[in-house]
Amino acid sequence: MEDNYDLKYAKKTAAIFVFLPLIVMYTEAVLIPSLPTIQRDFNISPSDASWILSIYLLVGTVSVAIMGKLGDMFGKKKMFLIALIFYTLGVTLNGFAQTYRWLLFFRALQGIGMAIFPLGFSLVREEFPPKMVPQVQGLISAMFAVGMVIALPLGAYISQNYGWRWTYHSVAPFTFLMLIISYLIIRESRYITPTKFDWKGALALIFFVVPALVAVTRAPSVGWFKGQTLLLFGVSAISFMVLLLIEKKEPSPLIPIDVISNRNPIIANFGIMLAAFGMQMMSQANTYIFQMPAPYGFGKTVLETGLLMTPTAIVMLIIAPIVGKLMPKIGVKFFAVSGAGMAFVGLIAMAEYATSSSLWEFVTMTVFTSVGIVLMNVSLINVLIFSVERRKMGVATGANSLFRNFGATWGPAIAGTVMNMYYTVIRLPQPPYFMKIPKNEAYTYLFTGSAVVFLGLAILSMLISEVFKNKKVKNGKTVKR
Repeated sequence: MEDNYDLKYAKKTAAIFVFLPLIVMYTEAVLIPSLPTIQRDFNISPSDASWILSIYLLVGTVSVAIMGKLGDMFGKKKMFLIALIFYTLGVTLNGFAQTYRWLLFFRALQGIGMAIFPLGFSLVREEFPPKMVPQVQGLISAMFAVGMVIALPLGAYISQNYGWRWTYHSVAPFTFLMLIISYLIIRESRYITPTKFDWKGALALIFFVVPALVAVTRAPSVGWFKGQTLLLFGVSAISFMVLLLIEKKEPSPLIPIDVISNRNPIIANFGIMLAAFGMQMMSQANTYIFQMPAPYGFGKTVLETGLLMTPTAIVMLIIAPIVGKLMPKIGVKFFAVSGAGMAFVGLIAMAEYATSSSLWEFVTMTVFTSVGIVLMNVSLINVLIFSVERRKMGVATGANSLFRNFGATWGPAIAGTVMNMYYTVIRLPQPPYFMKIPKNEAYTYLFTGSAVVFLGLAILSMLISEVFKNKKVKNGKTVKR
């Protein structure tokens, strides 16, 4: 018996889930141009300033797994609203932080709210007509890029003219509005599975995730083979083994090994992690190429960089929902393989011609590559949500977000390491008078490395078991295509 879906409700709720990534990416991206100002205001080092970004990711990585499980146990709407309350509280208080430590604490509160995405993906899968799900997921993926492009120039303008605190003041009213609208419109999930919470698994997960992400974040500045880095990786590795042993025996595990280790989910999770890793390496290289002075880049400002990224966002916004609509008819594997292949070709071209191309040739290459990446991302999230039982959708999407965050953390760390290995020093007309600039070799290695990642993803995607079973009628009988 097929489930009945309320199309009118689905469209209203889709607007909420599509708008949320725009707010979140705006909130995160406006922080980037403000970091030097925050560093000066609080009299902290660049290493301390990096923790303003890292603490959000650290707390969020644990939160997505725990809140996803709680969503399956108590209702995904309840946990979605709780996560959104934490996010709104963190965003609001960030703008009033009077010390560096208070700012870190408020950023940690904001990190708890990262769970809104896996919980939102679960609600989309449960409450939306199956044919509508890929299209909505496509729009959500596109809005991440749109939020980034809007935020870079706008955040730089606000921080420069009104101070970094107003970057948070400017977004806080929108998060409050989304909280109220979500409470009034979103319905509770129809699949709730009351079980005991896996506290041992949660503790093991914390000791696995936190040391690993701290090590990766600090390694580019401290050193990959220093004692403290190796110790953190060692603690993480041991905790990972303990986590596996606990979750295999736990009747209601926080990380369901049997679910995420099945063919499609493991491809989706590992693929999302690799895609996030490759994309972050590419993004960091792109930012430097746009802003570094000639002949090492195009010498653009933060505002100009954001504007030059606009074509990518526009194309992704158009392509993603179209692909989502076509996916049930053509198949998810086709778009996954094609997207990874496009990204591979685009990155190889960037590795070869990035520093010798004209500005608009480079922009064209980034647009082409980004379209491939969005096809890949939309495909993989649909592979996951259509391959997992709906009652376990919260823990499955939470685990997926955990994999994504791991990849996203490793990308900048590796990019920073490569740029520190291949650099030159230029003289500036004003303090600090000297500046390290990545050499062309750094960009070549980063783009080539990202290309290899997406080539591997194209091969991996060929192993996907098709999740959309298209049918047609022939001689009065229904047959599979």
